[in-house]
Amino acid sequence: MKYEPVHYHDYLGLDKLLNSQKRRSEEFGKPAHEEWLFISVHQVYEVWFFQILKEIQSLLPLFSQPTIPERDMGTISHRINRILTICKNLTSPLDILETMTPHEFLDFRDYLYPASGFQSAQFRMIEVLLGLKAENRLKLTESPFYDHLKEPLRSELLQMMKGNTLFDGLENWLSRTPFLKTAKFDFGTEYKTALINVYNEDLDVIKNNPRLSEADKDRSAKNIQTFMDQIDVVFDEEKYNALKAQGQFRFSFKAFQAALFISLYRDEPILQVPFSILNALMDIDEALTTWRYRHALMAHRMLGRKIGTGGSSGTDYLKDTAEKHKIYTDLFNMSSFLIPRSKLPQCVI
Repeated sequence: MKYEPVHYHDYLGLDKLLNSQKRRSEEFGKPAHEEWLFISVHQVYEVWFFQILKEIQSLLPLFSQPTIPERDMGTISHRINRILTICKNLTSPLDILETMTPHEFLDFRDYLYPASGFQSAQFRMIEVLLGLKAENRLKLTESPFYDHLKEPLRSELLQMMKGNTLFDGLENWLSRTPFLKTAKFDFGTEYKTALINVYNEDLDVIKNNPRLSEADKDRSAKNIQTFMDQIDVVFDEEKYNALKAQGQFRFSFKAFQAALFISLYRDEPILQVPFSILNALMDIDEALTTWRYRHALMAHRMLGRKIGTGGSSGTDYLKDTAEKHKIYTDLFNMSSFLIPRSKLPQCVI
């Protein structure tokens, strides 16, 4: 053996881990069996949050490089997909937790005040490092969300909020994307023309469709004209920035153009890994949205319309965050500007 031997039990710190479940109900002389399950499930969540944080923190220095070496792109893609796999499995512990009935939860619920999942510092850190801005958060109370955390975790989170996030790193990386304008290809000009041509073809189809009434034709034509107006915004930096200032976009103009370009020309070998990264980030947003909504359903099932242990209407808050706390919305909205491969301008990379 090259190194000092270690035992499985000691390596995993199982003495500390398996002795960290302390039932509040037992302290008050009314031990509730179901509290073991409640504690275990939430500890499992915190262990997975720990791993997600480690993965995100490992990605930030990779994205902060002035130029990301090709060998690092595979690492970035691999770790983002690992985060995704963990996020997809966040709903599984809820299936286990729901084997506890609402009535069994009542056996120990009153002992938990004012503890709440809202006080999970690790999950707040995940949201911050993924790129959720404080101004985009749904308010639980009038006080800032970080005031619910204990020290030194509160100070650690406040420090994180001053630093770079995964969103920042992605945006800066996208902004440096080459190929958008070369001697033989101008993506902005050529793709805008192709997009307008596709919509004009749609207008002709509507105009000449004998099965549509005049009212239907007029309504459909107005919808297409609305899309055509949006095209002008997406390819005009000044108009784009005006809407960005209003909160309708988060990416910089260059980053949005690059993300659109990568999505359209993803079949090119050099763009396949970048596309997989963008796709995985959307999947992470979707997985967290699904988890939040499932969490809201579980809370409704357990509490009905009662106020949560943290003092909020837990069901409503969780349900609203499912929509409000999405981070990579620009990537989702980009689908509005995609056209079939057969209509794409020729691009030589």
